[in-house]
Amino acid sequence: MMSTPAQADEDEPVSLPALRSRVAADESCATASRKTAEQQPWTWQALQLSRAWQLSKGADVTVAVVDTGVGSDLPALSGRVTQVGDAGVDCVGHGSFAAGLIAGAPSGKGAVTGVAPRARILAVKATDARGTTTAQQVADGIRTAVDQGADIVYTGQALPVGRSVLTQAVAHATAKDVLVIAPAAPDIAPEGADGRPDPRARAYWPAQVPQVLSVVDYGPGGGRPEKAAAPLAPDLAAPGDAVVGIGPKGGGHYIGSGSSLAAAHVAGAAALIRSYHPELSAAEVSRRLTEAAYPGEAPRLDTYAGLTVVLGDGTRAEPKAAAAHVPPAAPQTPRIRALLIAGGAGAVVLLVAAAAFIVPRGKARGWRPAG
Repeated sequence: MMSTPAQADEDEPVSLPALRSRVAADESCATASRKTAEQQPWTWQALQLSRAWQLSKGADVTVAVVDTGVGSDLPALSGRVTQVGDAGVDCVGHGSFAAGLIAGAPSGKGAVTGVAPRARILAVKATDARGTTTAQQVADGIRTAVDQGADIVYTGQALPVGRSVLTQAVAHATAKDVLVIAPAAPDIAPEGADGRPDPRARAYWPAQVPQVLSVVDYGPGGGRPEKAAAPLAPDLAAPGDAVVGIGPKGGGHYIGSGSSLAAAHVAGAAALIRSYHPELSAAEVSRRLTEAAYPGEAPRLDTYAGLTVVLGDGTRAEPKAAAAHVPPAAPQTPRIRALLIAGGAGAVVLLVAAAAFIVPRGKARGWRPAG
């Protein structure tokens, strides 16, 4: 398995195994990582976790992870995971990684944590054992998650097909007031006709369903990796490149990149809001996340503002400008009198000036007054 350097806030590189989204038939399943990132990842500050946790840690909220499964007995998620069917086995590791980004709590020496460390995880498998999936599997996973009581549904899948079946599954979630969050593009760009990666923007599902909160990634420098699959009108951007998280076993760490990881961070932020504002609907939670975000081509997640922003009817609340004070009109009579006096004075000045010019010239020419 390839190893990639993880970058901590203190610029101390740590070599971590790379997260995979699928496992080939001739590859072994993901195992416990022997490496641990002991420093806080860059995402900690980007997500403003210290400030957000003063208000909420996601208690009493269940986030479904509709993905490759979530490993059993993970220290970071101890006592907070419920698996549906065989979802407790995660050969790929992607679902476990995403669950850790959403709700992982610090464990051991590591400083890596999820966004909502008191939220519960509902693991629902939507792939085969090695990570390959279909639109129907994802749709079934969304429906199962909703029926099992999830408040938020995260799926790590971005599929070029499946509009009809996934739209119906999302409608089922919307009817039950469940927010669905999905990556706006796949973590790896699809191959074009020539066999090369084709990163052009196109519709991916379920992200393109209007009720889904679609998310794209950005990295420590603010940009995206070269040749990353381009999103089509994402709702939010969130940290997703060079992200550190847990594996399917043990307490070690992996490193990964992609919009699916950014979507996991947003799912965690949604859990914070649903815990802190339990009276809000799924649509209102989505609105808080998008309208409180930092402005940009794809607005960037602001976790703390999502918890605290005050929204008006359809727009962010703006301070009202003070009413302009217009003094009453002055009485007209004194004004007219002043104008008459000023006009008379002006006439006298003109007459004096004329006399000063005309009289000397008349004397020079021998003018005399009429007798």
